[in-house]
Amino acid sequence: MYKDFQAHLKSEIKSIKDAGLYKDERIITSPQRADITVKGGKKVLNFCANNYLGLSDNPRLIKAAKAAMDKRGYGMSSVRFICGTGDLQKELEKKIAEFFGTEDAILYTSCFDANGGVFEPLFTEEDAIISDSLNHASIIDGVRLCKAVRYRYANADMNELENCLKQAQKQRYRIIVSDGVFSMDGNVTPLDQMYKLAQKYNAMIMVDESHSAGVVGKTGRGTTELHHLRGKVEILTGTLGKSFGGAVGGFVTGKKEIVEILRQRSRPYLFSNSIPPMVAAAGIEMFNMMSRTNKLQDKLHANTKYFVEKMKKAGFDIKPTQSAICAIMLYDAKLSQQMAAKLLDEGIYVVGFYYPVVPKDLARIRVQVSAGHSKAQLDRAITAFTKIGKELGILKK
Repeated sequence: MYKDFQAHLKSEIKSIKDAGLYKDERIITSPQRADITVKGGKKVLNFCANNYLGLSDNPRLIKAAKAAMDKRGYGMSSVRFICGTGDLQKELEKKIAEFFGTEDAILYTSCFDANGGVFEPLFTEEDAIISDSLNHASIIDGVRLCKAVRYRYANADMNELENCLKQAQKQRYRIIVSDGVFSMDGNVTPLDQMYKLAQKYNAMIMVDESHSAGVVGKTGRGTTELHHLRGKVEILTGTLGKSFGGAVGGFVTGKKEIVEILRQRSRPYLFSNSIPPMVAAAGIEMFNMMSRTNKLQDKLHANTKYFVEKMKKAGFDIKPTQSAICAIMLYDAKLSQQMAAKLLDEGIYVVGFYYPVVPKDLARIRVQVSAGHSKAQLDRAITAFTKIGKELGILKK
């Protein structure tokens, strides 16, 4: 049978390529940081990593990881409830809860697993999940695994959310689910308004802080810090794979009873190995660093403000952002691919995003600013964008 299936797959791949939507993977041969080396030896500036605080190659995290390998070994070789729970994992969970001002935390191998495993143990067909239309794929998949009644509202539209909450009054329990920062646009969910609606209509809230933790709020504590709601949101999820060192690992943090049930029933937690000791140790060191200084957040915020202002002045169409994500709107999928390729020739590493990652006719280049970027590197990127923008007719010459 595979011959027929193979022909089908080849046809699908060809159609993707013909539409200009084929995704090539560029190979990096250096540590992840602001300036990287790609296969072939070309050195470029990286503006498309989630390395918001520039910690992916931080010497202190590397030192902590190496020390943990010497003391605790390479991996846990088991799931948590059998013999895969180490002291470093428990200490990291405590650090996460302290950072977000919550009661407890539970680690997963990724935030995709965290979001995939949070709903089914908590909610049944008697309950309601009310989800933002632009929520991450992991949230969408997690909701699908749950039998709760599903409602969906337009991105950050509080009027539609209120209508959903009114309809959901017939269900037993209700939870509103939203990304903290929407990864393709860079906007922050209006958590303050959401919280008021949750109080009015007797609902709980879950926020995925993957792109907001370490970034949003004065000290990077995320959307609950930004909106003065620390400790008041029932569930937060997030990752260690972006701001927090860029390795692997996800988490759920929030009310202690919720975390306790997840330890008993969440399938990705129960049936996946623990994160390795070296990752846990680096995570602990990262939270220790962030508890002592706000230097990285301050630099990130300054860098983002500088980049956005200069790019807008050059004439680029940038979606409003409250994060380190700058969506440079090009609308045409092939144009986004062309611009990304030409920018790589200029030594600027970015990626074009297009359908199905974003809606049709809303293609863009997503620039992600880092605390690891210097002002000179930002200026170099702005100059390259302006040059290619004029060449491709995006900007007036």
